[in-house]
Amino acid sequence: MADAPHLLKRGPGRPVWLRVRKSRPKLMLSRRARRRLGTSRWSSRRRGRRRLLQAAAADAEWRESACPVAATWRPKIASPRPAPSPTPAPAPAPSCPASGHIVPLRHLGPGRALLLLRAEQSFTFSGVCRLTCLYGQVEVFGFTLSQGQPAREVFSACTHSYLTINALHYSMPERSRKEMKKEARIALRSHLSLEDRSWSMKNFSPLCSFVLLERLKNSTVNFISNHLGLPDVFLQESPTLQINAQYVAMRSVGIKKEKRKKGLHLTESALAALEELVNASCEEIDGCPIILVCGSQDVGKSTFNRYLINQLLNSISCVDYLECDLGQTEFTPPGCVSLLNITEPVLGPPFTHQRRPQKMVYYGMPTCKDSCESYIEIVKYVFSSYKREAPLIVNTMGWVTDSGLLLLIDLIRLLAPSHVVQFSSSQSKCMPALTPEYVESVDGLYTKSKSKVRNQSFELPEFAESLELSDEDKEYPLILMGHKLLNVQSEFCFRKTDRNRESHNRILRDLAVLGYLGQLLPPTPEVLPLHSLIPYEVPFNAVALRVTHSDVAPTHIMYALNASWVGLCRILDDVTGYSEGPVLLAQTPICDCLGFGICRGIDMEKQRYHILTPMPPEELRTVNCLLVGAVSVPHSVFKSQHGLEGTIPYVTTDYNMKLPGASEKMGIREGQDITELSMLRRPRLRQKSQPVPETG
Repeated sequence: MADAPHLLKRGPGRPVWLRVRKSRPKLMLSRRARRRLGTSRWSSRRRGRRRLLQAAAADAEWRESACPVAATWRPKIASPRPAPSPTPAPAPAPSCPASGHIVPLRHLGPGRALLLLRAEQSFTFSGVCRLTCLYGQVEVFGFTLSQGQPAREVFSACTHSYLTINALHYSMPERSRKEMKKEARIALRSHLSLEDRSWSMKNFSPLCSFVLLERLKNSTVNFISNHLGLPDVFLQESPTLQINAQYVAMRSVGIKKEKRKKGLHLTESALAALEELVNASCEEIDGCPIILVCGSQDVGKSTFNRYLINQLLNSISCVDYLECDLGQTEFTPPGCVSLLNITEPVLGPPFTHQRRPQKMVYYGMPTCKDSCESYIEIVKYVFSSYKREAPLIVNTMGWVTDSGLLLLIDLIRLLAPSHVVQFSSSQSKCMPALTPEYVESVDGLYTKSKSKVRNQSFELPEFAESLELSDEDKEYPLILMGHKLLNVQSEFCFRKTDRNRESHNRILRDLAVLGYLGQLLPPTPEVLPLHSLIPYEVPFNAVALRVTHSDVAPTHIMYALNASWVGLCRILDDVTGYSEGPVLLAQTPICDCLGFGICRGIDMEKQRYHILTPMPPEELRTVNCLLVGAVSVPHSVFKSQHGLEGTIPYVTTDYNMKLPGASEKMGIREGQDITELSMLRRPRLRQKSQPVPETG
């Protein structure tokens, strides 16, 4: 150590350099070849010493233990001049990292990690996991998790904003630090080992939160991740140079830390609207407001709805949700108008929380531009089931130009919302402010403007007669009360343009269908292909058929049905009186849709449909109608049929891409190689199938 001052003038000897090289971690700081310190300039030697010290510090941090480093090989350098400060920071012990540095994530074992967050700290991540708040209080996507609440499944996918775990500044009674540590130790006792509890108490601070993260084995996640082109939806692997204990813990759970800017950031206007809507829903005078959210495409309406649902569930037990967006549905496959009662928080994108609605009608198309009148009738039919026992959130389409704006005005007059949340953005097309005065003075697509009458309400007799109100609807007259308009300026950053928007939306619709089909699989780690599952056999004369989006000749109806996505519906008409099938409907009925399935095959000899669906048999017995719409089975389902030899069923490369409209239907851009793409084909209808239980 006596020769330490000479290290500033010359490089260390060869034995010292070898000890430094062996002791530093396997961390490549640069791709350039290292030069010996003795043959470099003074600035290079100083930079080299700084890198060696950083490497040694990283090694000590990676080991997570107080491992004293031998002082014989550590080179001494001139200490930099400290910045002037009133209270200089104490120097850390030479044998361990600085006392102020706390590893936020601790590995507890295979598939388990402990996250420590101080007050108002956050952790943004991607991936899926099960989250339990052991001590303190945290918030995830607007939903508050406290000590003692059950574990929640969270899904942070790259298709949407990443989720962020925020530590809240919760209120605590006046207690000493010793009493708070005792309470935290008791809360952690049943979940952590003695060594992990000791680490937690060592890093304990008042108003901190401990969160347990566990690996989540979900059949829906496994099903989506095993399809062609979708393995990185939840977790995108990227090369990293920093492999430490925190990285190992996150890898074991199945998550990855992301930058905070990739998480959700709400504007001040959105936060103000959320606060006002939550207060209005919790008031006893008007405890069941109807909240209609509107705006153009890609401004954050669906994200706002999910956040609002979670905020409301912090105060009330349930929230009703009316889905009027056919293209980007929240809880059902696309092409549906549905009414749901939400009692659990929504902590993920739509394809991770497919649920059974109270009322649902299958429209069959992702847009209603071709038949707006039928769309209005379906919305009215579904809305009639709303019991006004909980706040209602109405999600609308992003079509707010030309006829779409007039259709939105008709919806406002039909639903009579108490609050209208209108989104606007600098990147979206401008639409007029939907104030009560504007809605009163403008004609809709099927309604006419009316003058203001007493009690600030607007009667719509023509619209009421055209909708043929039932006796139940007459209890709630069709009047438009003066709603309150809440303007939200969105700063939602998106990369979609008019050129790739349809492709992006189609991917989201495919993910929703895959999320629904994931319910077919048992809760096992092994992912079974769909062709290995046994379908139901349905007789021809037990159900009626109808193609909703196009006119199909009766001789081609079986070709349209085979290998198609079908809505399993229930109509009032009796179709069991027919001796032979198939039974074809002359027009599309407005009826309840109980679920969905895939027509896997058709046996023409036995006159049976082979239906693959997650619906239970007792509910499937009430189905008497199959509706075929424009929503198709994702191509990845056909291409991911593993274990087959020879030609894959329903897939062919023998397709003439020079046909008019062929490349447009495939979504191919100009200049893209189309020789590697494949198109679906319809095989012969006669297929062999395993014997399955028969249902009517």
